Amino acid sequence: METHAVAAMKPLWRQLAWWSLAFPVVLVVALVRRDLYLLNLIHVLSAALWTGADLFMGFLLGPVLRVLAIDVRTAVITYLVPRTMLYFPMVSLTAGTAGWFLANWLGFMNPDYSRHDSIIAALVLVTVMTVLGLGFLLPNNLRIWFELRKPEPDRERIVRINKINIWLAGSQGVMQIAMIAVMAHLVM
Repeated sequence: METHAVAAMKPLWRQLAWWSLAFPVVLVVALVRRDLYLLNLIHVLSAALWTGADLFMGFLLGPVLRVLAIDVRTAVITYLVPRTMLYFPMVSLTAGTAGWFLANWLGFMNPDYSRHDSIIAALVLVTVMTVLGLGFLLPNNLRIWFELRKPEPDRERIVRINKINIWLAGSQGVMQIAMIAVMAHLVM
């Protein structure tokens, strides 16, 4: 396993989860082909991966990080942060965009649709989660990454920012559970 110093020195582009770019590519293919099955597939897959990662980060990794020594915590954060900087925006934007198009294509955006209130709830949840992710989590991840690139990173600052991120990921996890409840209501 590489040390956090070695990982921090790798260029950011070499640490990103490039494979996550497949999600918006498949989304575009589904939209161009007007392929309802492919659109639904990429929506469900990206939403499941977004939800699973949020729940893992907020409820499993967060409590583990809290009990680790600060140097071990920093090493984990050093390895994890760059790998999530592309992953989370790609799966979240794909899930939300695909959901929007699905709702439109299936007529769910029509105010006369019997479960229009559930659609509005889903839109509110995905909007709040996207704003939290792109407006707070991603900039915090960049702050952490830039701090880690310094010759003498401020470990306390890194841990402080990461605590905020873990809390935000947990909040998103709760909203993800609410979103699952809304989606379950829609298919019943």
